[in-house]
Amino acid sequence: MNSILRALSFLTLSLLLSACENSKQQQKVNQTQVPGVSFNYAAHWLTTQSIVVQTHPDAKDLLLFSVSDYKTELLDYIHQHQASAIPLIKDSGQADFNFKPYPHLRGFALYKVNISETEARHWIKDRIVVAQYDQAQNLLTVNDVQTGFVLDHLFTRKADDANEVTDFGASYEKDQINIKLWAPTAKQVQLLLFDKNKQALDKLNVQMRLDDSSGVWHAQLPDSFIHYFYQYQLTLYHPKVQNIVTVHVSDPYSLSVSQNGQLTLIVDLDDAKLKPTGWDSHPVLMVSAPEDQVIYETHVRDFSAHDRNLPEFAYQGKYKAFSATQSDAMQHLLALKAAGLNTIQLLPVFDIGTVNEDPTQVVYPHDKISKLCGIQLEHYLCLQKNIEDQSLQQILAGLNVMAEEGQAIIELLRPNDPYNWGYDPFHYSVPEGSYATESDGFTRIVEFREMVQSLHQNGFRVIMDVVYNHTYQAGLESYSVLDKIVPNYYHRLNTISGQIEQSTCCANTASERVMMGKLMIDSLLVWSRQYKIDGFRFDLMAHQPKSLLLAARSAVRQVDPDTYFYGEGWNFGEVADHARFVQASQVALSGSEIGTFTDRLRDAVRGGAPFDSAQGIRKGQGLANGLYVLPNELQPIDKQQAEFLLSLDQARIGLAGNLADYSLIDRFDMLVTGKDVDYGGEATGYANDPADTINYVSKHDNQTLWDNNQYRIPYHVSRHNRVRMQVLALAYPLMAQGIPFIHMGSELLRSKSFLRDSYDYGDWFNKVDFSKQSNNYNVGLPPAVKDSENWSVIRKLLTENQGRDVVGKQEIELADAMFKAYLAIRMESKLFRLRTAEQIKQKLSFLNTGAKQTPGLIVMRLSDQFGQKVSDNYQEIIVIFNHASKALSFPYQQADRFQLHPILRQGKDEVVKLAAAKADSFSVPEFTVAVFVR
Repeated sequence: MNSILRALSFLTLSLLLSACENSKQQQKVNQTQVPGVSFNYAAHWLTTQSIVVQTHPDAKDLLLFSVSDYKTELLDYIHQHQASAIPLIKDSGQADFNFKPYPHLRGFALYKVNISETEARHWIKDRIVVAQYDQAQNLLTVNDVQTGFVLDHLFTRKADDANEVTDFGASYEKDQINIKLWAPTAKQVQLLLFDKNKQALDKLNVQMRLDDSSGVWHAQLPDSFIHYFYQYQLTLYHPKVQNIVTVHVSDPYSLSVSQNGQLTLIVDLDDAKLKPTGWDSHPVLMVSAPEDQVIYETHVRDFSAHDRNLPEFAYQGKYKAFSATQSDAMQHLLALKAAGLNTIQLLPVFDIGTVNEDPTQVVYPHDKISKLCGIQLEHYLCLQKNIEDQSLQQILAGLNVMAEEGQAIIELLRPNDPYNWGYDPFHYSVPEGSYATESDGFTRIVEFREMVQSLHQNGFRVIMDVVYNHTYQAGLESYSVLDKIVPNYYHRLNTISGQIEQSTCCANTASERVMMGKLMIDSLLVWSRQYKIDGFRFDLMAHQPKSLLLAARSAVRQVDPDTYFYGEGWNFGEVADHARFVQASQVALSGSEIGTFTDRLRDAVRGGAPFDSAQGIRKGQGLANGLYVLPNELQPIDKQQAEFLLSLDQARIGLAGNLADYSLIDRFDMLVTGKDVDYGGEATGYANDPADTINYVSKHDNQTLWDNNQYRIPYHVSRHNRVRMQVLALAYPLMAQGIPFIHMGSELLRSKSFLRDSYDYGDWFNKVDFSKQSNNYNVGLPPAVKDSENWSVIRKLLTENQGRDVVGKQEIELADAMFKAYLAIRMESKLFRLRTAEQIKQKLSFLNTGAKQTPGLIVMRLSDQFGQKVSDNYQEIIVIFNHASKALSFPYQQADRFQLHPILRQGKDEVVKLAAAKADSFSVPEFTVAVFVR
């Protein structure tokens, strides 16, 4: 074990040193050290004749230079070409200038530049700088000019400009193939051709032609080049090296690519060869309203990587697994469908840059150690003797789960395993090749369509998780595409340093730029039109403009009228609080029926915040995993009890669709609305329509619901009640107004052995067992880089719980059955799926509120007696959540008019059957959600 840890330490140190060296090199390139002169990127060319600059306090004169000689030192060049530079004239009309498109630049000084559009189009092909001089003509500051906005102004504001082009990439017209690329800053673009075996056809390379007015380069090929490959060779100025470079890059509008994506494959998606039988006419489930959806978040590899009932072993972790209806995974999906599940969301399935698509270079769980050592000779396991014929899976299964060895092995494996969640975009409109049985050619297209068709034919809608807010790489890196073609345009730059912002994790895209926004919409149309995708989940959606999301939805609705958009509306980073544009954030999207995940209900039910440490999680219990004893009237309420009462009010607002103006009596006996209930200094309620809200208690991020609960549940709680707490939590999104979102396997008590961020940690921690034999709990300490600070807490609770947290087939099947019951109840009555805020206000109310509420109970009433009738089966429904560790009663006159819901009476949960409707009260067992109907 010590040798593993030494290897890990060496690896970590090497990565840190490499990162530091890269940082130094970047600083050396962009921050030339000259005494008395400062260098930055605090100049922004907005329109042809408007530039804003962060001026030096002593600056008197500013000159604009186009640097075309890259052999001469910059300061020498500036000195030699002062006469040909353009003086910048301070614009006295700054107060009248339209800063609305650039609110983050209001504090910069506005200057006029005397230049024509023709000259500007020529200038932007080279390095542009502003030199600032004091009164004595001493050089003070050199600002590299950021040109993203002026590129939009020059090439997208008129009719028939670049943003009107509808056929970027390779397209077909009669008997020829047209290829178009927007690269307005390139000096030369050549189309490099490769045959079907990826052999270069040097003699057939084509010099592309530029349309100066649009910045679009064109080439034509005969249609005999179908299924050939190509690549662009561009000669251009790149700010990464501050010089002219020649780059080779695939097409950002690629529809298919070679293995690992370095070449673009010419395909016609309308070709019958690329369509499964019946593709064009197969039925697609329609929904009458977004609220009718129940969304199940799925990862292609997790879905079937361990499925032993697939017809072909090669289908494990592949698109093909979704067509194998006899598999454990598909049988489980079909059982959920019978209960009411209707929408499958796939974690990213576009082409990503983090999984090697060559299976000979990938180590799978079933592979022998001899294969690992042929790929990664330096791995610790390759130093061991007599294990070469054992599989990786066997090695991991034989380790002490309390030791550190397993996580260390997996940490070293990450570069060569087949796993990633997929938030690493390479080509936005290409299916990921590692999920296809063959990654070269167009197999990925056919098998992706087979997956979608199978899900549709089995009664599911299909939603894609899309990641337009960042790319995997930028600059001149091997997996960079956009930034090689139009450097510093497609990515959002720091206003001063010019560095690409990385608040999302990676290189943030600038979707406020016209051509980035166009690329996003064009890509969405490909998925909607060509792959019949029924909706889109947007990663870190608030890093994009609200106007862009609305425009994108409008465009997609022309293809698919009932498409649904939703995503993460988290407000943070360089765009926070609408700093650069009105964001597609939670509050801003209210009333739009573009859904956002609500952290309010999640945190009330789970407890705490998603990024808490283990110590913090242990202290902060939620409604579904705590044991609360509230005081009587003579005892003061302590902090924990006060937080519990607040969580109850937050949960009530969540059940009411998270509406901002929904009214209830709060814990202080005050009549308040959703926006008045506190959530960490913000409003709990922010929605104006139930379709604005995605309700969840667990998704791929952070610990699974089961692991989160084990952190929080007191040690002495029984195994049976731990299962009930899990289902109690899952019942919330199913009983709430809005749209429920379920993390795959959470109904099976899914565990990742406490790993808080499993994005790149392989099948061992991410395993889902649809045969229901195991929930993957306690398979080893989670990786040190993510959770080492939590190991002591994990070891302690595993010891103190004394096995009460270990479940088997019986518990997993019970949880699954209970979950399906609540799912069926939701889908049976439209009272759980109200369409408007007004309907919710009319038909949903809460009993047991205020300062004298019965401790631990939420009592929700749904009545069809008010407003237009929506339910065909029940006039009234009472839902009671009992969070206490004992049975509780709630007084209610003529409760005996109600009965326990038939689905619960006939279900497998024997405890809920003890719930009773008496003449003057309801009684509900511990950790139970009882649904009574009239």
